[in-house]
Amino acid sequence: MTEIELMIEKARKAQIIYNANFDQEGVDKVVKVVTKTVFDHAEELAKLAVEETAMGVYEHKVAKNRNKSKGVYFNLKDKKSVGILSMDDRTGLIEVAKPMGVVAGVTPMTNPIVTPMSKIAFALKTKNAIIISPHPKAKKSSGLTVKYILDALAPLNVPEGLVQIVEDPTLDKTQELMRSCDVIVATGGMPMVKSAYSSGKPSYGVGAGNVQVILDRNIDYVAAAEKVVTGRSFDNGIICTGEQSFSYPEEMHDVVMDAFRKAGAYICNKEEREKIIGAIFEDGHTARDVVGQFPSFIAKKAGITIPENTRVIVVESNGKFGTEDPISKEKMCPVMGAFPYKTFEDALTIAEANLTYEGNGHSAAIHSNNQGNILKAGNELTVSRLVVNAVSATTAGGAIQNGLAVTNTLGCGSWGNNSISENFTYKHLLNITRIAPLSTKIQIPSDEDYWK
Repeated sequence: MTEIELMIEKARKAQIIYNANFDQEGVDKVVKVVTKTVFDHAEELAKLAVEETAMGVYEHKVAKNRNKSKGVYFNLKDKKSVGILSMDDRTGLIEVAKPMGVVAGVTPMTNPIVTPMSKIAFALKTKNAIIISPHPKAKKSSGLTVKYILDALAPLNVPEGLVQIVEDPTLDKTQELMRSCDVIVATGGMPMVKSAYSSGKPSYGVGAGNVQVILDRNIDYVAAAEKVVTGRSFDNGIICTGEQSFSYPEEMHDVVMDAFRKAGAYICNKEEREKIIGAIFEDGHTARDVVGQFPSFIAKKAGITIPENTRVIVVESNGKFGTEDPISKEKMCPVMGAFPYKTFEDALTIAEANLTYEGNGHSAAIHSNNQGNILKAGNELTVSRLVVNAVSATTAGGAIQNGLAVTNTLGCGSWGNNSISENFTYKHLLNITRIAPLSTKIQIPSDEDYWK
């Protein structure tokens, strides 16, 4: 048997034992241990992730480890996921939760700690087994995360093999795992997601991120700029929910740019614009060497000089947008595009064109005091989530105050070639049996009543 076949066999045996011996209370204790383990080891795991992947910001990864673990637990702790989920008094319909079996959790190098943690929590909340297949360049940090979780779970008598990780991951092993499991949760690059969907197994994938931000009229631009810059600079821009470009009223150009400078942004001139674009893109994609790097590194590569404390580099548009300006694309580093607009409808047109270019179905953000415009943006933009007056990087993936499920896997709907248009969470790993008697409480209407 291959390594993956042995892991699958072990996982299936463990899942049967777990399913038989753990009730809702036991499952909830397991989930608390999984999430709190990452909270307790936040600093050590963040340090290893930065060292191993050579990208991101240590302090931001510490915050991510703590906040995601708290958020995932907060979202899951009171949710029913075992046995009878609901009974409808009117129809008599009863819903019963059933696990799917063995989950293949494919995780990226950009989030090597919190993504395995959340997938393990979702899987165990729903009585599934899970095998993590980490990115090869993040196998140490993901491996240590899983080790700490397993050590913490040992006193709860969780069966051996319920949680496993491919210790020496390769593309072939990941593809074999995806073909052999019962359901796939793939977070990572688009080729990997496409491979998951092509595996023949039920799959949940993600789409590319390219968060467009609209700055409306009559807002506090200083406050908005601080939030946008905070989001763009978070973990040096490798978060898929991070702000990528912003549009602003053209008559407020100087006010807006001054607000961004106050927030720590460097605004490029026309000559510097071309140098930055040349530095961050290769063959139409983000250059590998700038991913998750500090603005100083990017500026040096581009051959320009910026202040030492620069948090984000802003590149103004060439007067166009979408496919006619490369700065419209996703940039996995702390660089932003800036687009002026005449009317709010123009702002929506710019955002939609940039999303169509890259990132369709993912997320957008708006800073506005006009509820009509907020609703208009939510109605017209092809995104699965619209963040309002908040930092997109840290809230689009779920926040206690906004109602979005806390996760690291964000569905982008049919726009992004995904099966869901919401934040992936525990409920997506449940099969549900519906027991459906005929209810005497419901009277069948006559033919005339049906159509009147």
